[in-house]
Amino acid sequence: MTTFSPNGVRQLPPPINEPIRSYAPGTPERAALKARLKAMEGERPDIPVVIGGKEIRTGETGKAVSPHKHKHVTATYHKATAADVRAAIASGKKAWKEWSEWTWEERAAVFLKAADLLATTHRDTLNAATMLGQSKTAFQSEIDAACELIDFFRFNVAFARELCAEQPINGPGVWNQSEYRALEGFVYAVTPFNFTAIGGNLPTAPALMGNVVLWKPAASAMLSAWHTLQLLHEAGLPPGVINFLPGDPVMISEIALAHEDLAGVHFTGSTGVFNSMWSTIGQNMGKYRSYPRIVGETGGKDFILAHPSADVAALAVAIVRGAFEYQGQKCSAASRVYIPKSLWPEVKARVVAMMEEIKVGDVNDFTNFMGAVIDQRAFDRISGYLKTAKKSAKIIAGGKADGTTGWFIDPTLVQTTDPQYQLMCEEIFGPVLTAFVYDDAKWGETLKLVDRTSPYALTGAVFSQDRAAVREAHAALRHAAGNFYVNDKCTGAVVGQQPFGGARASGTNDKAGSKLNLTRWVSARTVKETFAPPTDFRYPFMGAK
Repeated sequence: MTTFSPNGVRQLPPPINEPIRSYAPGTPERAALKARLKAMEGERPDIPVVIGGKEIRTGETGKAVSPHKHKHVTATYHKATAADVRAAIASGKKAWKEWSEWTWEERAAVFLKAADLLATTHRDTLNAATMLGQSKTAFQSEIDAACELIDFFRFNVAFARELCAEQPINGPGVWNQSEYRALEGFVYAVTPFNFTAIGGNLPTAPALMGNVVLWKPAASAMLSAWHTLQLLHEAGLPPGVINFLPGDPVMISEIALAHEDLAGVHFTGSTGVFNSMWSTIGQNMGKYRSYPRIVGETGGKDFILAHPSADVAALAVAIVRGAFEYQGQKCSAASRVYIPKSLWPEVKARVVAMMEEIKVGDVNDFTNFMGAVIDQRAFDRISGYLKTAKKSAKIIAGGKADGTTGWFIDPTLVQTTDPQYQLMCEEIFGPVLTAFVYDDAKWGETLKLVDRTSPYALTGAVFSQDRAAVREAHAALRHAAGNFYVNDKCTGAVVGQQPFGGARASGTNDKAGSKLNLTRWVSARTVKETFAPPTDFRYPFMGAK
């Protein structure tokens, strides 16, 4: 292949965060989205395995359903076989030879086009797929499936340009260069149900840097994953660069993680699964051609901490939005809150009043603030925590669960007098928030408590109008959250503004939405060219006198 490489340093369109549409009554976007929702509810795609651009229907199928209407099947998907996984690895290896040699600008063009397609013709489809398949409201889908994924495509391209522009200095007579090569092998991308944008970013960030990818999408987000793949193909992604493997995650991972060409893992999911994958990779280290890059964002037990000087109105809104948007199924969602005794009566009253206004139901009804949790397993797990709270704590508001037509769980506020209570420590991943009320004079002790209560360190927020208290919290909680918010809710990170990721048991903190993440998907080569090399082996110091 002859690479097209015109003379000139090309400029990029400046990356700007995609404006969020309101979908307010009377707006054209509201009417268009409602129409697309209605049309897609009558569709039932037959989603194949995709290897080397070819669709494969294995005959062993699964069903994707709407969580808020769980008898409604949104799609049928075919499950990859072991032979399919091996074929996908071989297909990727073949595609790698050409894709890895494209210039970064040529690869960038694919994702810039994908961003523009998503911002225009594909927007309603991917939003509707996310609403129907993952039970997100119109707004939650808009900020995820549309805006965040568009931002990932555009900002990652800008970050790639910044990275490639980082070049070493030159000495006299020497030209030094850094080449940012694709990894040798394939990247295994395992994506979660809760963010369509993560489903799109995990395979495409490595692909942008010249890698080929095996994409294992979550079964419970199959509809949006399929439409994301269609978007990428329409944008010009070559066959085999991203191979699409629905199916048994255990079987697919066993084959992928044992293969000599495994070059990296890009993962978002549970801490337990990530730990298991890391262990498997460790046991297989002697098999690999190179050391795999392991990048993961896992669990969280995210906090909101209020100082006695906190603005109560702002705090209450942050609690409700941070804990209950998207049914608490964000890895950044507020799950534990620490409130000083002097503020608790008013905070509790405001929060409960807002919770009583929250409507839970079918996301086709735009007046609903919450939809359903993702599946039966999540419903049963969260219901178990509610039963525990009823026995050993105090439920202030909510506490009801109804799985009759959809997996609905009411927003729930629990109060405990034990800061080490189970619901203060364990990740629930649902609309359950537990509050601990502390003595105002114990601010310093509470800072230590927040830091040591959870093994996670993903997101956290502090509310205070006292600058000295904010400074104290910054220092005491420096390692307690990879994304730390002051006087704001602990969710809603924006690409390019708040790069996302946490440490401790929350992952490798490689910061999706920043250049840091892209550095994980390249292997740099240093090239030194000397224009007038020496022709005498002797150095001046070797003279006789």
